[in-house]
Amino acid sequence: MASLKQLSSKKELLTGGHRLCAGCGASIIVRQVLLAADTPVVVAASTGCLEVATSIFPYTAWRCSFIHCAFENAASTLSGVETAYRALKKKGKIDQDMRFIAFSGDGGTYDIGIQALSGACERGHRMLYVCYDNQAYMNTGIQRSSATPLGAATTTSPAGKVLPGKTQNRKDLTEIIAAHHIPYVAQASPSRWNDLVSKAQRALQAEGPSFMNVLSPCPRGWRYPPNETIKMAQLAVDTCIWPLYEVVEDKWRLTYRPKQKPPVEEWLKAQGRFAHLFKGDNQQVIEQLQAEVDRRWEELLEKTS
Repeated sequence: MASLKQLSSKKELLTGGHRLCAGCGASIIVRQVLLAADTPVVVAASTGCLEVATSIFPYTAWRCSFIHCAFENAASTLSGVETAYRALKKKGKIDQDMRFIAFSGDGGTYDIGIQALSGACERGHRMLYVCYDNQAYMNTGIQRSSATPLGAATTTSPAGKVLPGKTQNRKDLTEIIAAHHIPYVAQASPSRWNDLVSKAQRALQAEGPSFMNVLSPCPRGWRYPPNETIKMAQLAVDTCIWPLYEVVEDKWRLTYRPKQKPPVEEWLKAQGRFAHLFKGDNQQVIEQLQAEVDRRWEELLEKTS
């Protein structure tokens, strides 16, 4: 992996001055992923926070080829571009080495876009798909998605007398994509920049589809101070809410193991969306979430041992 000094000297492909919220995890993730690229890239971004805030007509924050596509079809759009590139290269009309990267939130990946993503994986397109997972439909009003954790309060899973927030555990999308047996799959966090950039480099080098699921803390939806984004991301990693690992050619490898594993409530109490869990008789929800996190962590340890 390139050193921090080398990375800091590379041209930024996402400029400052965009309209993403202060403390948004998405812009940090995009910058880290793009720093891993050593060739020209074509980026596709589905409708969402990232696209809306970086490409407001007539301005753009992108210094590379950029395609805005619909909520559901970032993977399909980039599949077509990658296919056209291979055809033109075969005909000798392009001799430049290029890479293709799709960015989409959890709404456009876990839910609306999973069909297109699965299809691209099955067909074998050489492209990197990055999900910036902020755990809800943040751009449209903080509605719950299948990435939203158990107990989180959103506008469509409100916490009150009837329900204590979302009543289901989040979908494990990283494992679902790993089941496609593609060359490279990884889970990462912007709090571990060296781990994230290294994974992005391996993903871009893979001969076929690659996928990265990256936790993207959201101050507005999670309700924490904007200057604590990296703290929120690392706390999720340390509590094993968001473990870091990669699957290379079906071989599972843990890339970070916390020295101490704090209880999940340390992460929960730092966010306003879980404040109701510490009132009344909602302690059982915290216990359920802790049990689920522990179960998934033990399963991961078995796979990576």
